[in-house]
Amino acid sequence: MHVDHAPAAPAAPTIDFAAFLAVDIRVGRIVAAEPYREARKPAFKLSIDFGPVIGIKRSKAQITEHCAVEALPGRLVAAVVNFPPRQIGKFMSEVLTLGFPDADGAVVLFSPDQDVPIGGRLF
Repeated sequence: MHVDHAPAAPAAPTIDFAAFLAVDIRVGRIVAAEPYREARKPAFKLSIDFGPVIGIKRSKAQITEHCAVEALPGRLVAAVVNFPPRQIGKFMSEVLTLGFPDADGAVVLFSPDQDVPIGGRLF
């Protein structure tokens, strides 16, 4: 079934361009992925390489519906890299990997549609 719109969600308040620029969204390449067995909701633990400036960072991602753990290494993803680290159970998540909900609310990874250099900033 093809769905051309997401479930209804209110639009966020209007912000200025400076507020947008404060969120540092970069492209990285997943270098390792493993199941996060201790998570309450099915999730993976990811190690993502953002290049020499940012380095390799870890993230928890609830992407198990559409991604097989063995297919994740090598994939490009987008993530917010300037949030403070967040303790999630026994795991310290350092970046927020970005995705969109499918028609059922499962997360679909957000990534560029072409190969781009890692570490590039979204604009």
